[in-house]
Amino acid sequence: MLKLRQILSNLRASFWFVPSLIVLVSIILAIVLIEADSAGSDRWLTQWPRLFGVGAEGSRQMLSTLAGSIMTVLGVTFSMTLVALTLASSQYTSRVLRIFMRSRVTQTTLGVFAGTFTYCLIVLRTIRSGSGVEFIPGLAVFFAFVLALGSVGVLIFFIHHIASSIQASSIIASVARETNSAIDRLFPAEKDQQSDEKDDERLTRTLDEMNWCAAPAEESGYIQSVDSEALLSLARDKKTILRMEHGIGDFVVQKTALASLALEEAPDKETVAAINGAYSISNHRTVDQDPAFGIRQIEDIALKALSPGVNDTSTAVMCIDHLTAILAHLAGRQLPPSRISQDGELRVIRIVPTFESLLTDSFDQIRRSAAGNVAIMARIISALDNVARLTDSPRRRQALYEQLQGIAELAERTIESTHDLRYIKRRLMPLREMLEAEPALGAEEEICAKGHSY
Repeated sequence: MLKLRQILSNLRASFWFVPSLIVLVSIILAIVLIEADSAGSDRWLTQWPRLFGVGAEGSRQMLSTLAGSIMTVLGVTFSMTLVALTLASSQYTSRVLRIFMRSRVTQTTLGVFAGTFTYCLIVLRTIRSGSGVEFIPGLAVFFAFVLALGSVGVLIFFIHHIASSIQASSIIASVARETNSAIDRLFPAEKDQQSDEKDDERLTRTLDEMNWCAAPAEESGYIQSVDSEALLSLARDKKTILRMEHGIGDFVVQKTALASLALEEAPDKETVAAINGAYSISNHRTVDQDPAFGIRQIEDIALKALSPGVNDTSTAVMCIDHLTAILAHLAGRQLPPSRISQDGELRVIRIVPTFESLLTDSFDQIRRSAAGNVAIMARIISALDNVARLTDSPRRRQALYEQLQGIAELAERTIESTHDLRYIKRRLMPLREMLEAEPALGAEEEICAKGHSY
């Protein structure tokens, strides 16, 4: 099932699958209409002579003209698509190209033009005249005219779509929507504010003392998704503990440890193959099970905007706004536990995303690139304030406080204007007081917040 989902996801992001389906439908439609003409052409001509009473030579000329024109428009459409991809890659980041490739509008437009061209060729081939045998599929020829008119409308809409889709606001909003959809799918449960996973020092010590045997990866690439149920079933059958060595979104190198098993001897080939079968590994990351990648895409756009060669603060501000919306969407949700037990026995130790890690992914690099930029600092402070009001979790608020401290330190170090520095400090003060008023983290919770827990 995991491999099937990966195949379907790749097909959805391809430029050939949907157009190929539309071409296939156009072929079937042409054959059906030609057969309908063959069975009742006289009836069509009798009832609507002005619509279907076209001669053989006129039909050939019209279909030839339509086929040639549509092929020209198809070439122009491909060129426009490639130009849009090039502009998006150079101006924003190459990671957003998959959004354009997944666009149903672009795929359908290419399919409509290719399908209309194929339809015209098939109908054109069936026209017969002279030698006492004449066949003119009037219904099929008329429908070719309808397809041509529809293609004009599709072309106009496609031009509008391309002009809209290459705007920074549209790209950022599209990535944010995809990321929020992944969050809804992966973390549907609302958060119990007291349910943050706590580390058990004794269990961690016991796990460290176990003999871990690595199951090597069979290929190199990015982990797109993991079938946790398959890993749990495998660990239960082996009566052992399975520990993931790489999380979703990580790059794994062939023949290095993909996962480890608490066994006395190295796992056999069947076990290694079963573990690899539970992982979906490809040349690129996707957002389907990896919301951190959506955050990464928006962050890359912000970093490109803040680079000295671009210096586009407005785009960076838009990125921060959408990152704020993603974190706000995440703040009230229960993230999956890193440990999976069954029948009271620990079976799987996963590497899972945490609110703290996603918060770090969202703002750390943007903050480091915002030296002296008052607008960016103020926007991040507003973002932290908005997210802080949506969570009561001490660990999450502690992570927000650490981000706030980073902004304060950056302002002191890089803002030369006394007026601007006072402005940032005024923005910092109420949020710092709100976060400092929360009870301090306990020692055990602080270990969890700062250290890596299994």
